[in-house]
Amino acid sequence: MKHFSEISPMAERVLDVAEVLVQQQGYSGFSYDDVARQVGIKKPSIHHHFPKKEELVAVLVQRYTHRFRAALLGIEGQHAKAPERLIAYAALFEGTFVKDRRLCVCGMLGAEADSLPGLVAGEVERFFKVNIDWLTLVVADGQRAALVSAQCAAEVLAEAFLCALEGSMVVGRGMRSSRGPADVGKTFLSTVLS
Repeated sequence: MKHFSEISPMAERVLDVAEVLVQQQGYSGFSYDDVARQVGIKKPSIHHHFPKKEELVAVLVQRYTHRFRAALLGIEGQHAKAPERLIAYAALFEGTFVKDRRLCVCGMLGAEADSLPGLVAGEVERFFKVNIDWLTLVVADGQRAALVSAQCAAEVLAEAFLCALEGSMVVGRGMRSSRGPADVGKTFLSTVLS
């Protein structure tokens, strides 16, 4: 499998289209025909870049995780304290949701985890681990500074926060609501911030 940093501009366009399709329809909900039509190329051209759908989506998740990591570093560079970092983290999910109620790529794929090819499932799991590890560090820092409740372990709060944000996207889409991750994140944080 290629690394996302080694792909051509055309393969990048394929990934861009596939990302939106995954956010809207999941792994099983789109085909190479759908991607080819939207990119404006023939299906064999997609196979040239990504021989199998599982490789396409695995590279897509790899790229998505890399972008998220970069955003997390940006949050660290802009916000010193845990509460502000957690609010900025929720804004990442809000930024996705406000685009036609799109879901997080890995949230959507996570719902299909049992039917995903192993290569894709592994990348999705890695995305969630990156997020929970980062959130755990932020929450633990906040607990040490007495800014975040210490009634639960940092990792437990981190996972609950991630679940609240991912779930808010699913429920928001299902209810056709504009109440998304920013509002849910704010409500969640109001119960754990000191």
